[in-house]
Amino acid sequence: MLYEWRQLEEGLAHRSDISFHVRKTNAAQLPICYLIEYHIQSLCGVTHMEQLNAPGILNEPLLADRFLMQINLPENYPQVDAPPDFFFLTHDEQNSPIPHPWHPNIRFFGDFAGHVCLNMTDTYTDLLWGVKRVASYLHYEIYHAIPEPPYPEDLQVAKWVVQQGEPNGWII
Repeated sequence: MLYEWRQLEEGLAHRSDISFHVRKTNAAQLPICYLIEYHIQSLCGVTHMEQLNAPGILNEPLLADRFLMQINLPENYPQVDAPPDFFFLTHDEQNSPIPHPWHPNIRFFGDFAGHVCLNMTDTYTDLLWGVKRVASYLHYEIYHAIPEPPYPEDLQVAKWVVQQGEPNGWII
């Protein structure tokens, strides 16, 4: 865990679009929870959400330029059966909604809103890799919107990407 902490510090030191801090440590004072702040303009929803993907309704993208993601490390991290949990905060400390990403590999709707699917393999992948991959998600450099393995995390967002985002040039 100390190695990953140092790797995050070094890997993000010269980036103005991503910052982090340790939110919680264990008894040995090693990080077990990080808050990652992305300053990247990205999609955070669409207009006419109540008519999402309805025929004839144009759901134009909405943008935000700040997103907060938390990484929780399980007790037996970094073992294959104990991957880190990456999720975007959807509410602030006063429980008011805050923008979270609109991306097919990030859950937008439901009880698991904010959950990030990194499509990690069954081998160890470091936290810095995950943080940078999520930045690529926010830039829409990486996404999987087709309902086949590895399945999108949010099928409603994926459907919008295929039916409206790509055809209208909103997803580059």
